[in-house]
Amino acid sequence: MAKMFEQATDRAGGASRFRSSTGVEAGQGQAQSVLNLRFEAGPSRKDILHFTNQLAVMIKAGISLQDSLESIAMNVKKEKFRTIILDLKTRIEAGESFSQALGEHRDIFSNLYINMVAAAEISGSLSGMLNQLAGYLDQEAETRSQVVGAMVYPAIIMLMAVTTTLFLLVFVLPRFLAIFAGKEHLLPGPTKMIMALSAFMRGYWFILLPAVVGLAWLAWFLTRSGAGQLWWHKTKLRIPLLSTLCRSLYITRSMHTMGVLTNAGVPILDTIMITSQISGNVLFENMWKGVHEAVRQGKKIASSLYSYDLMPGSAVQMIQSGEESGTLSEVLRDISAFYERELKTVIKMVTSMIEPIMIVLMGIMVGFIAMSVILPIFRMSSLVTS
Repeated sequence: MAKMFEQATDRAGGASRFRSSTGVEAGQGQAQSVLNLRFEAGPSRKDILHFTNQLAVMIKAGISLQDSLESIAMNVKKEKFRTIILDLKTRIEAGESFSQALGEHRDIFSNLYINMVAAAEISGSLSGMLNQLAGYLDQEAETRSQVVGAMVYPAIIMLMAVTTTLFLLVFVLPRFLAIFAGKEHLLPGPTKMIMALSAFMRGYWFILLPAVVGLAWLAWFLTRSGAGQLWWHKTKLRIPLLSTLCRSLYITRSMHTMGVLTNAGVPILDTIMITSQISGNVLFENMWKGVHEAVRQGKKIASSLYSYDLMPGSAVQMIQSGEESGTLSEVLRDISAFYERELKTVIKMVTSMIEPIMIVLMGIMVGFIAMSVILPIFRMSSLVTS
């Protein structure tokens, strides 16, 4: 009996030690998992679009919302996004609505997304609303891609111009300008300026490099909030060409958002407030917030928009006719489609005009440097012949 007790005690001790070590390993694994989730990138716009499309198809096929979310989560590669989707499933099983569950992750799902799902829950058309959401997200991604694409070529030209100028100043010019040593009094003003700039860049590059990086960071920081952001957003609406592109983008985004939300049955006050949040410009955001306050007090959208000079008169007139005829959602949809086509036209026009301008500027910079080297050579040769 004593021997059996000792064996049982040994087994219990071994099991206890096993549970202890397993618990420590599990705790370490859980801590590592939490750490990985904290530093892992969240879902991108493409991930949200893919999730919405999948969910719309599954709901339309008759699969329950909980099963759909679980199935999608199992195929998501990003651990952080998988955790969020499973949390949505858990909250729905606990009795929350889908929109309430989404509302707990507002850093991932926008107010527009949440409000459209809430409207779908009221009307009972979640699958159709998810399809509309997917279409909206797809259109936004296409618009963003077009605008970014329009800026790529000018950015490449500018980078080439800066790189070429730096190469000439730091590596090429010192070899040519060595022949002018001791004859500085004979050099023209542009050559003296280029020589001084070249010497400064070669002698103080270790100061210039962090200074440029610091100034770039400071500019980025100042234009993200406060008075700096307001100044930059005003400037974008005043610079030639850029103002045309930005204004068309903000109007298209506003009209598209309002059209989608009103067609989804979202209340007009919520529609206007969400539109202000996604406008992308402080001036447009303040305009829509002012319209929201005016509509809350009983005024019409069109009459409120007339107080601002950001929206085209033709668009405001169309909104006014939609309010008077009771077909505002259809009118907003038509305006949205019109300005989407207009934005594509503006992007092509701006791109076609920016390209030659950047090439000319690059030619001027390189030509000025070449002239600064050639002028003293001609001057010295004329002095020799005379």
